[in-house]
Amino acid sequence: MAIETANNSVEKRTENQSQMASPSSFCLLAVLLALVSWQAIASDPSPLQDFCVADKHSPVLVNGFACLDPKYVTADHFFKAAMLDTPRKTNKVGSNVTLINVMQIPGLNTLGISIARIDYAPLGENPPHTHPRATEILTVLEGTLYVGFVTSNPNNTLFSKVLNKGDVFVFPEGLIHFQFNPNPHQPAVAIAALSSQNPGAITIANAVFGSKPPISDKVLAKAFQVEKGTIDWLQAQFWENNHY
Repeated sequence: MAIETANNSVEKRTENQSQMASPSSFCLLAVLLALVSWQAIASDPSPLQDFCVADKHSPVLVNGFACLDPKYVTADHFFKAAMLDTPRKTNKVGSNVTLINVMQIPGLNTLGISIARIDYAPLGENPPHTHPRATEILTVLEGTLYVGFVTSNPNNTLFSKVLNKGDVFVFPEGLIHFQFNPNPHQPAVAIAALSSQNPGAITIANAVFGSKPPISDKVLAKAFQVEKGTIDWLQAQFWENNHY
């Protein structure tokens, strides 16, 4: 009887300890699941099917586009006669970016890639800008380009290079970068691939001085340490988009 009583006492203590440990174990499990979930959504997910052609008329709101029923998909959903071999007219900053993304090719939906042809007039530039959702890899097809990107605070280090025909350069995702044609007589052409179906572009000057409504000139004068009149003059300019 004494042995049986002792065993029962041990079992009850074990049961009580298990019950006491349950809340902490549950919390630990919840934390682990949260960490795993965070890692799972830290980057774009891989496609779960062969393709997901964008259904631009779907009322369903998702991050990207809902999938078109595969039975309605044709080869044309993966094609565009973009004529990227044809020179483009440049704007007043001397460049023209012809972007082919999911809006032009619905088959790019969920595939995480797009492409652009960039034309540069003599002494033209693709001004400082960022792609909030993509890394860019650029190759020069014709001419010469001076290119570079700037790292984030606090160092703001400039990495720059002069590229010639056939050279390749990479611009990391989200960092401010630019391309400039230093030749006063010859145009230049480049092709860029971007790691998003919709990389986005924020041209720094356009965003800061051409926002709608405008940012307060007091704010910008303080930020750039210049007179308000200088800011007013900059905001009065026409900040033309070079992405078409």
